[in-house]
Amino acid sequence: MNKEILEGAGYKALSTGTPAEAIRLAGEHPGGIDLLLTDVIMPQMNGQELASNIRLLCPDIKCLLTSGYSYDVISPNGALDAGVHFLQKPFSVQALRVNVLKALEQE
Repeated sequence: MNKEILEGAGYKALSTGTPAEAIRLAGEHPGGIDLLLTDVIMPQMNGQELASNIRLLCPDIKCLLTSGYSYDVISPNGALDAGVHFLQKPFSVQALRVNVLKALEQE
């Protein structure tokens, strides 16, 4: 669903089913990837670990983490890694679009 929302907003969106597939795709995709949108809690590795792995392939990639857990639970020290944004589920189509744009615009 997120892929359809982002494509409807004019973005080119890629989708995978597992963190391993995402890492493989990031390494094979020509032209680079601007943003990683991923859940925090997944099988195999968490969203922060996935972002770290993909940054080895795409150093300038931005990251938007999503979770049903609150920000306080996800980041108890009150800070995520540089270039990482957080969007709590459930979220609206508008909230997704706004947060993607904010993440992409961050220096």
